[in-house]
Amino acid sequence: MSEFHNILAFALVSLGMALTPGPNMIYLISRSISQGRTAGLVSLGGVALGFIFYMVSAAFGLTALMMAVPYAYDALRIAGVAYLLWMAWQSVRPGGRSPFQLKELPQHSPRKLFLMGFLTNLLNPKIAIVYLSLLPQFINPASGSVLTQSLMLGMTQIVISVTINALVALSAGTIALFLVRRPSFGTIQRWLMGGVLTGLAIKIATESRR
Repeated sequence: MSEFHNILAFALVSLGMALTPGPNMIYLISRSISQGRTAGLVSLGGVALGFIFYMVSAAFGLTALMMAVPYAYDALRIAGVAYLLWMAWQSVRPGGRSPFQLKELPQHSPRKLFLMGFLTNLLNPKIAIVYLSLLPQFINPASGSVLTQSLMLGMTQIVISVTINALVALSAGTIALFLVRRPSFGTIQRWLMGGVLTGLAIKIATESRR
């Protein structure tokens, strides 16, 4: 069983990642603005199914990998640090865009919205990094089954991410209009995002190996 402080720490990391725009959030925002809140929430259902797929796959995969390869954790950690720093640069680089900038999309049926949400999440490298690089740092084999800990942490991430993305989908239009009228807030949001990602990368890079 995961220790409470590990679950809390992972919940905070998951919250930071959920608040950081990636393919899922950008798609949900664009869909909600273009086709309405209901379309955004249907798409979110597909995204949630993608989370479950990743969670189950990673839970069984990590259990086998961490027991078979002694330095797998370090390799995953380095990959995670590199990706977080890349995302931070994408946020603050010249010409960077806020995910809340208006973008028109074609109208789709609920079935296609759900499927596209699912595929968007499956092809999202950010989620792959969360499960394959960040999650292992919060697993302690001495605390019990690696599989059980992986599933608990995965469910924590799913609840947080779905909640945040649902709120974003419901308020996307309002936030987009606010940023259009106040462009300086969009710049602040991008730099804040870059700072959070850089902080996470530094924390992960300086973590000692379990």
